[in-house]
Amino acid sequence: MRNLTRYIITRVLLTIPMVLILLSILFVVLRLTPGDPVSAMLGGHAPERVIEQKKEELGLNRPMVIQYLDYLWQVCRLDLGESMVFKQRVTTAIAEKLPATIELTFFGLIITLFLGVFMGAYAADRRRQIQDSAIRLYGIVVYCIPVYWMGLMLQLTFGIWLDILPIAGRTGPRVFASTFEKTGFYILDTILVRDFSALGDVMIHLILPSFTLGLVLSGIFVRLTRANMLDVLRADYIIAAEARGIRHRKIVYKHALKNAFIPILTMMGLQVALLMAGAVLTETTFSWPGMGRLLLERIYLRDYPTIQGTIIVFALIVASVSLIVDIIYAIVDPRIRY
Repeated sequence: MRNLTRYIITRVLLTIPMVLILLSILFVVLRLTPGDPVSAMLGGHAPERVIEQKKEELGLNRPMVIQYLDYLWQVCRLDLGESMVFKQRVTTAIAEKLPATIELTFFGLIITLFLGVFMGAYAADRRRQIQDSAIRLYGIVVYCIPVYWMGLMLQLTFGIWLDILPIAGRTGPRVFASTFEKTGFYILDTILVRDFSALGDVMIHLILPSFTLGLVLSGIFVRLTRANMLDVLRADYIIAAEARGIRHRKIVYKHALKNAFIPILTMMGLQVALLMAGAVLTETTFSWPGMGRLLLERIYLRDYPTIQGTIIVFALIVASVSLIVDIIYAIVDPRIRY
């Protein structure tokens, strides 16, 4: 137990410099790229005097080192600042958009794991057969497809040609906005108010974006699961289980898959970063009002505090999930604590 506690504390402490390095790189890169918030706000034809006055008001005319130290002090006080464009607290903007991204990412991860793990296990069980070849081809193809292209094709197929699923937004116009005022998580809010017609509408709107995100990343888990399952299926205890007459299906999907799942668990933590990156493109494609869309809009406007705050939240989510996965890994396999 002591080793596990020491391991958790070490992983938490390692997260702090990771976020600090990310914040520092982001701060410098944003200010070295062409363009600035004042030009985005006032346009290219504003008088020089007005531009300088606005830069002084926003603190952009101070030395970069001073700006950086001020921003670090803000972050240490858990203050992400105020938007330079909309005069809105960054934490308020993030709080409004974060639930949409978490819902999309969560269901995308479920689809990724369900398709990737079970198809990979089935491919390993049917090694060198036509099913194995087809699933391996699927894994390669879907991983190579850009997220936005997959989204457009699903929109075209199920939203335009078949006209059975909505192609944009989190909910339809017939659902009252007051239904979602409790937590911002639409599925949870509709359950809390017992509005099951609204719940159905929310779930239908979630299908295409979550499948877009889940399908693309499922290719990684297909290949990883298949490779680990092939190793496990050759193990002595699997051969012994078959010799005892245990049903083949139970051996593959209960005993072998359970033992092959540890490396998959590690990969799941790493893929959260890709899910977040894919959410930016998915939210843009499906007009999904989440953090990814917020980030893209504020990049166009050169809104430094909102861009920095959004990416810091993304980084903290990825670091937190990775930490949780590492802790579960350490509980499942005590050898890595040493």
